[in-house]
Amino acid sequence: MPIIVNLDVIMAKRKVSLNELSERVNLTLSNLSILKTGKAKAIRFSTLEAICKALDCQPSDILEYVIDKNVPSNS
Repeated sequence: MPIIVNLDVIMAKRKVSLNELSERVNLTLSNLSILKTGKAKAIRFSTLEAICKALDCQPSDILEYVIDKNVPSNS
């Protein structure tokens, strides 16, 4: 998948645990864990906003687009 979730990296830099972030953004540990491990299929803007506010970061700090060289382009 060309979208990489770097939530764990930002959490480590900010020294914030999964439990602490869960409380700050009012998300269940389960849902936050799915996002942290990159298994989420989608994220709501309101959730992304809450995470960015809690971690004092930008969406681009959490989400990264990487070109998948194994997938042929449409052109």
